Amino acid sequence: MDNHTSLTADVIGGVDTHKDLHVAAVVDGRDRVLGTRSFPTTRQGYRQMLAWMRTFGKPVRIGIESTGSYGAGLLRFMQAADIEVMEVTAPDRHDRRKRGKNDDLDAQNAAHAAFAGHRTVTPRSRDGMVEALRVLRVCRKTAVNARRIALQMIQNTIIAAPDGLRDQLRQMTRMQLIRTLAALRPDLTTYRDLEAAYRISLKSLARRYLELHDEIADLDVMIGAIVNELAPELLARNSIGQNSAGQLLLTAGDNPERLKSEASFAALCGVSPVPASSGKTVRHRLNRGGDRAANSALHIIAIGRLRTDDRTKAYVTRRIAEGHSKLEAIRALKRYIAREVYGVIMHRQKEINATGIAA
Repeated sequence: MDNHTSLTADVIGGVDTHKDLHVAAVVDGRDRVLGTRSFPTTRQGYRQMLAWMRTFGKPVRIGIESTGSYGAGLLRFMQAADIEVMEVTAPDRHDRRKRGKNDDLDAQNAAHAAFAGHRTVTPRSRDGMVEALRVLRVCRKTAVNARRIALQMIQNTIIAAPDGLRDQLRQMTRMQLIRTLAALRPDLTTYRDLEAAYRISLKSLARRYLELHDEIADLDVMIGAIVNELAPELLARNSIGQNSAGQLLLTAGDNPERLKSEASFAALCGVSPVPASSGKTVRHRLNRGGDRAANSALHIIAIGRLRTDDRTKAYVTRRIAEGHSKLEAIRALKRYIAREVYGVIMHRQKEINATGIAA
């Protein structure tokens, strides 16, 4: 469809994102589809998409799927063009069953969602230091997983190794073992011999472990520097370490002002209470939604405070005396910690914005 409206009219776009091609759709002020077209996932493709949308009118809002992955580049481009971008969440299953599924329909559904304000959230901007922190933490996580696998392979290889070699290695501590294996000098020409093959494999695995160990240490320095710069006040709070602070900064994003209140931040972290009352019984159950990594960070902080902070101990003791379980008391404690963290993050964001304006 290419029924163009007046070029002065406001229109709304929707984009179904993919690795190589994005499918875009445009609807008018009455939510009627005006056109659908595909564009390459390059800066030139983004420019062509925006120019195409402008042939129908003035784009005032665009709904984009997967702004954290396939749609990240398009998100940054549209935000730089001062166009409001909404992240479109999973489509309605009933509607999808009724209308079917293809890329054009998905793009049109994204446009309809952006028009109605349904299934949309304000996306993280992904253009500042918090996004840099996210990239480094993802890299670190994969390195930690690879290091763990290397250690498991070393241990499994030693279990099956010839007796003489196994007896030399079984009493060593982890780092003694790793450094001993990395220092081996097996004759590489004897790889057909069973024990020599074990020595070659163990040396390779140990060197891999040490390389990953050094890589993780380098990443920790960079991650720590970013967290220290972004949230010194957060780190100064009781039981909030760099890992927990980093995760909570990622959950808030580069633009935490998109969160309307501390209650919305609590919901995002999965610590907002969910009513589960029945009859005369009034209670709240565990919230299974939200960012589970942020929920885990809040839980670690709560457990740390329960061990070290007298006020926290007194609070949990009082809640238990009122008839709540210890887990329910900790859930309530996590809600209060989320409120505290939100206040610190928003205060720091105002300082950063004021510094940017002054500069």
